[in-house]
Amino acid sequence: MTKASEYRQMSDEQLTHELRQLIEELFRLTVQAATERLDAPSNLRKIRRDIARVKTIQRERELSGEGEVVEDVAEVTEEAAEV
Repeated sequence: MTKASEYRQMSDEQLTHELRQLIEELFRLTVQAATERLDAPSNLRKIRRDIARVKTIQRERELSGEGEVVEDVAEVTEEAAEV
């Protein structure tokens, strides 16, 4: 679990990459939870919260004009699901 301050130090590209990785990890854990027992079910919650942190920081940057506009979070989610 990464702190919001650590995410704020990342560039826009790093945040997008981190978001993709988190979504892939969430997908993997969700499938694993459906098919077998998880070692640490709390990891699902931690990853969902990290995803929310990254999206919040991206939105803050978008509104302040500092960061690049994320076209559509659904696109990032779809790209991660394809991998």
